[in-house]
Amino acid sequence: MSIQTEKVKELVERRASARLGGGEKRIEAQHSKGKLTARERIELLLDPGSFEEFDMFVQHRCVNFGMDASHPDGDGVVTGHGTIDGREVYLFAQDFTVSGGSLSKTMSEKICKVMDMAARNGVPFIGLNDSGGARIQEGIDALAGYGDIFERNILSSGVIPQISGIFGPCAGGAVYSPALTDFTVMVRNTSYMFLTGPAVVKQVTGEEVNQEELGGASVHASKSGVAHFAADSEQEGVDTIKRLLSFLPQNNMETAPLRPTTDPVGRVDDLLNEIIPDNPNKAYDMYGVIRSIVDDGDFFEVHKDFARNIIVGFAHMNGRSVGVVANQPNVLAGVLDINASRKAARFVRFCDAFNIPLVTLVDVPGFLCGTQQEYGAIITNGAKLLYAYGEATVPKVTVTLRKSYGGAHIVMSCKQLRGDINYAWPTANIAVMGAEGAVDVLYAKESPEVREEKIKEYNDLFCNPYQAAQKGYIEDVIEPRNTRFRVIRALETLDGKRQDIPAKKHDNLPL
Repeated sequence: MSIQTEKVKELVERRASARLGGGEKRIEAQHSKGKLTARERIELLLDPGSFEEFDMFVQHRCVNFGMDASHPDGDGVVTGHGTIDGREVYLFAQDFTVSGGSLSKTMSEKICKVMDMAARNGVPFIGLNDSGGARIQEGIDALAGYGDIFERNILSSGVIPQISGIFGPCAGGAVYSPALTDFTVMVRNTSYMFLTGPAVVKQVTGEEVNQEELGGASVHASKSGVAHFAADSEQEGVDTIKRLLSFLPQNNMETAPLRPTTDPVGRVDDLLNEIIPDNPNKAYDMYGVIRSIVDDGDFFEVHKDFARNIIVGFAHMNGRSVGVVANQPNVLAGVLDINASRKAARFVRFCDAFNIPLVTLVDVPGFLCGTQQEYGAIITNGAKLLYAYGEATVPKVTVTLRKSYGGAHIVMSCKQLRGDINYAWPTANIAVMGAEGAVDVLYAKESPEVREEKIKEYNDLFCNPYQAAQKGYIEDVIEPRNTRFRVIRALETLDGKRQDIPAKKHDNLPL
């Protein structure tokens, strides 16, 4: 056997060993928990045969606390690039079979390398997290590694889409990288995120809680809002990442790819002419309106289980990717509260950063009142949504369906926040408040007869879309069944929109 043949054989054997990570027993242990390995996840995510791996032979440099006894190739993370539906992505996948996926300095260097390449090449970046946290044996080196990753998350924000998949533990400092990315996908029952684990919580506060209750997917998808998506399996989690990417551009200098559709632009839906109840206090389902106007009724919701009084998500309209923001009358009457405001603000800012037009469907009675909301800074949080719409320069098309009252009217992409084309249905009420509330303020001491007369006067004067139309605050009052056609036409005419903002180092969003 020649020397070259021996060297090639050595390479093949070393690659095979590296692909096993922590070895067969640890792979079996991973599978016994209902979890896939890092390489299995990459195989599910990427197009077949497209993965190109980097730094397979990188090893850690730690010699403390027995770490010099083992130097596995790859050091607990798989990095590289490949394609999803033919579009390039860079990624890493932490390997829990090697030192519990704990972060070493060399692991962070591998991750930072592909993050830098993604940013330079204008390509989305995906991180698949499954790690016990910082590698304790490395001390400050591991912490420095986290800092290096966080800085790149920050610098890439608004430049390339960043997506985090949480497919196992993600604790301590590790949670901040997903929090800095644009979207986070978790898996129910096998993934969790928290700053301090149950044992520390009990020691410090006396509270007894398990991992799932403290930081499971269901908790973060519905209560904290940390997770944008909660999947029932790793396969569903991977599919969610793939579908999400289909709505997004590669970077902030491009637009999202067009998706061919046979859904006619001029399709009308007569049901929309009847969807608003006669009783203004009666609810209806906004999902019906959204699915009626988007291509093929296909709506990809973000933050589905969090702040359900407002709906955000992606759709296509005549093949064009759009971001949809809509009040939901079926939940808390569609009122805006703290969580709804920050949920929508974050989504609006993402769409603006990546050139995705915004379609806003309005039916909002106002902001939620009460001490809990005021103490929780509803003022500042409501201002986040106002700020997000006001600074956005992407095409913005707004349709007011029913109520649009007071400060909430301003916040929901009104004309004064540089809304480009604002429409209203004939059922729209655009006013400071409802007629009864207004009369309670203005004519509190008058007789019931006078109050009834004033309610009718206020209704006739303000509780309709025509005064707003007369003053040019909306472009047109449209027939509900034609909403799809009118919105698509509006988006087409705004396709070449250019709008600048004053020169500045950066803004000071009310955080």
